[in-house]
Amino acid sequence: MDTTRSFKVLLEWDSDASSWVTTVPALGGLSTFGVSRDEAIAHTRDAILGYLEALRVEGLAVPAGDDSTELVEVTVAVG
Repeated sequence: MDTTRSFKVLLEWDSDASSWVTTVPALGGLSTFGVSRDEAIAHTRDAILGYLEALRVEGLAVPAGDDSTELVEVTVAVG
């Protein structure tokens, strides 16, 4: 029986590389990129599947999840 898992993904624009970069905190910071948001997300989905398959082959458990991951805003004085 197939099951589904959801992972939080950080999606950021990298102006130096002119691409979208993704990071999956729950999977050890797994990261990939794409020239469009959709491409970056598709590459991320493929990378997650590959990561999970490698865990399965090695007999390792899939991480429990990333419920504690959140994006927070921090304000600092500059200048």
